[in-house]
Amino acid sequence: MNLRSLLAAAAVSATTLSLAVPINTADATPSVSGKRVQYSVLADAGASNAQVRAAIEAAGGTVVAANDAVGLYQVSAPEHGFAEAVSSRAGIQGAAHQRIVGRAPQTPRADVEHVARGAGAPSAHSSRRHHGRPGRSLDPLDGDNWGLSMVKADKARRFQDGDHRVTVGIIDTGVDASHPDIAPNFDWRLSRNFVTDMPDIDGATCEFSSCKDPVGWDDGAHGTHVAGIIGAAANGIGTSGVAPGVTLVEDRAGQDSGYFFLQPTVDALTYAGDAGLDVVNMSFYVDPWLYNCTANPADTPEQQAEQRTIIAAVQRALNYAHRKGVTMVSALGNEHSDLGNPPTDTTSPDYGEDPHPRPIDNASCLSMPTEGSHVIGVSALGSSGRKAYYSNWGTEQISVAAPGGDYYDPAATGAIQQPGNLILSAYPKNVGIAEGTIDPTTGDIIDDSGSYLKDCDSRGRCGYYQYLQGTSMASPFAAGVAALIVSEYGRPGRHHSFGLDPDITERVLTRSADETACPAPVYVYPAPIPASYTANCDGTKEFNGFYGHGIVDALAAVTRRH
Repeated sequence: MNLRSLLAAAAVSATTLSLAVPINTADATPSVSGKRVQYSVLADAGASNAQVRAAIEAAGGTVVAANDAVGLYQVSAPEHGFAEAVSSRAGIQGAAHQRIVGRAPQTPRADVEHVARGAGAPSAHSSRRHHGRPGRSLDPLDGDNWGLSMVKADKARRFQDGDHRVTVGIIDTGVDASHPDIAPNFDWRLSRNFVTDMPDIDGATCEFSSCKDPVGWDDGAHGTHVAGIIGAAANGIGTSGVAPGVTLVEDRAGQDSGYFFLQPTVDALTYAGDAGLDVVNMSFYVDPWLYNCTANPADTPEQQAEQRTIIAAVQRALNYAHRKGVTMVSALGNEHSDLGNPPTDTTSPDYGEDPHPRPIDNASCLSMPTEGSHVIGVSALGSSGRKAYYSNWGTEQISVAAPGGDYYDPAATGAIQQPGNLILSAYPKNVGIAEGTIDPTTGDIIDDSGSYLKDCDSRGRCGYYQYLQGTSMASPFAAGVAALIVSEYGRPGRHHSFGLDPDITERVLTRSADETACPAPVYVYPAPIPASYTANCDGTKEFNGFYGHGIVDALAAVTRRH
């Protein structure tokens, strides 16, 4: 099996700027010195902009940019001593190195022993509400995407296939707007890219002269796959999404390599609120710490402070987006762990410094953004409806379950280790050429694993598609159903906006989910999955750690009274 791994294996140090003469300030302890690197500095709630900037400058830093909605400042400062110096000043809550502090999760590989970490047009639109009409035909490859029928999206579109006024933000590695299934629903005006390519992690040569990819470009493929699950157009080519009539917005916070910086992630969340996006999908989590802990005794004081800053900054951004009306959906992660009873973390920090064993206290350690407030957490299922072997679970974090694919669940194909057991969605041609799966001259698929498909229509338009698995795939199924809910029950608001309160959206999503009981007896995954992947499901049919409130149900969501 030659499934593509999203993330490059890389140990990355902080981005460096110019060398600097050691700086000593009269009231900063300890002294700060060394080359200048990037930091994210979080202000205390209520601190004035002038107070914060003065504190940063007194500690030897220079403000590069600021997110006023959250109070998060991007700062250039000497690498030694600055975080402690600035954190001791009035008006400052904490600081974190502006190195990579998050990444989109890898898609689990076929070999279980190496399961990857972590989850994983103009906007002046008219209404496209459809009630009680004959069902729309599915696209040619929809029969290869069993997830659509599991969530009943194929049946739901008889009543609601998505209102083009409903906007769904893809907080990810970008979106390939040239893809024929993405182009009809892509909003160029609203889309933004908040990251700049870094040659040390994204490739030695930037694809564009500014090292900032234009909107509508995706060198990672993860974001395009997610976007296709949510809202690929029903246009007679390739596949269609759960909500093929909604608008897709690139709200990019991820590097080409799949890593996320704190500042772009926070910027993407607050932009979602400011732009009036209705739903965002977050198939990523914050690191370099698998769990961000407030005071883990296994970590140094500086590491503890950094994690507190990450938690606070991300939570402020989540609160801001929620207040602005954004429904936020997130992947639970791919560590096959109970998030309510997490095991010892032996992988963090995962770059820059050597990892060390960290016993995880559930009360003070958070997997962000999934464990943040106002976030709908989604577990992943195989085609039989069982929890996917890699998927995290837990009654404290889960909201619903959705199709994510399982290489070892044979229900879809009749055999294990088949691509058809996974989730099919859009694949950027530029990535396929770079990876050697697409011939750059003929455009033909040259990978013989069966993991990639090509489909062309009568006009000669061709699209490419890829099979992947992960909670990264489950989350957009739920986000797509959330978009259908906003389409069906949303109402015009002030300034000609259209939307639905995110608490109402979540309530309809969970109440309409198909309640599914824990397996009895305890399900043991078949070989070659190790016995360590056996999981205990706690709870009732109405709510449990594997399925939450149930499997998302698009038909029930748009037709039942809630």
